[in-house]
Amino acid sequence: MAASTDEHERSLAFAEIALGQIKALRQPAYPRNYEVWYVYATGYNPSLNQTINETLARRGTLTTADVDQIYETYLSPARLTDKIDNVGGQIVDEIEQVMAMIDAAVGSATHYTESLAVATQNLGSAKDRDGLRSIVETLVLATRDMEENNTRLEQSLKTSKQEINQLQVNLEAVRNESLTDPLTSLANRKYFDQSLDKFIAQSAASGEPMALMLCDIDHFKAFNDTFGHLTGDQVLRLVALAVKQNVKGQDIAARYGGEEFAIILPQTTLRAALTVADHVRRAVMTKELMKRSTGEHLGRVTISIGVAVLKKGETAQSLIERADSCLYAAKRCGRNRVMCETDPEVASLVAPSTTRVA
Repeated sequence: MAASTDEHERSLAFAEIALGQIKALRQPAYPRNYEVWYVYATGYNPSLNQTINETLARRGTLTTADVDQIYETYLSPARLTDKIDNVGGQIVDEIEQVMAMIDAAVGSATHYTESLAVATQNLGSAKDRDGLRSIVETLVLATRDMEENNTRLEQSLKTSKQEINQLQVNLEAVRNESLTDPLTSLANRKYFDQSLDKFIAQSAASGEPMALMLCDIDHFKAFNDTFGHLTGDQVLRLVALAVKQNVKGQDIAARYGGEEFAIILPQTTLRAALTVADHVRRAVMTKELMKRSTGEHLGRVTISIGVAVLKKGETAQSLIERADSCLYAAKRCGRNRVMCETDPEVASLVAPSTTRVA
């Protein structure tokens, strides 16, 4: 899918902001510094922006150490790997403790079995009441020790189970973080790609239909140019919320890139997918945008949507290209509409070499 002219211009605008911050703070234009400020300019990582803003408000500048720390915390490719390794290591430690407790329990049981065997042997040779009493007392003590060991083991295993359950929750949280877009809280491109491959395989195996929606915010560049990228972020969140409210069950909603969103609809026919798409379009159109800093009403946002249904033997790339062609046609036909390949306008308007519009 060819990059649009608008996306090219937006990326250059973000680059200028990033370089401007580097110049203003007299920082080296290292790739790491540039990446931190480029992400800051896009606003795609709210936590990174908040940390930078708080640091600037407190100190008036960012040192090299500050930038390095921000990069390691929010952008480093090793960040999530380290988190996963840390949680995984804790799980391994907990399992080793459980195995040690089980070994101790086995030892106690073996010792108790040996005590019973000795007692049984002694019973056969006991000749008076005192001898029997001594054997019984030995058995009672051994049984009491075994009960206490079992109680301690039960409590320890219960505690370990709770720890492991919590570690599993932590591990799932890290996994979700690696697959979630931080600005919109929708699935990110990585999760979308994985899910699309999975559902295409399932559809091929079951023969069930599957649909894909690609959505693009109309005139998004105008919002950024007129009101700034913070307002642009608000637009993205608004659209993401409308998308979330209209997907259910197995449906996967993702931020596809920039101002584009994608929705995978397993076990969904074209007619049903068009209904979902129109619900999403209407939900976005009914939300009015307001600038938080001034309370100014900025009008309404609209989106254009392209819908395609998986064909037999089709690849993910081919399905995406067909959905994108429908999206392109919706833009050319006036925006704020849903189009699919059965619409006569699609074939006549879509050309592979044509530049897309915002």
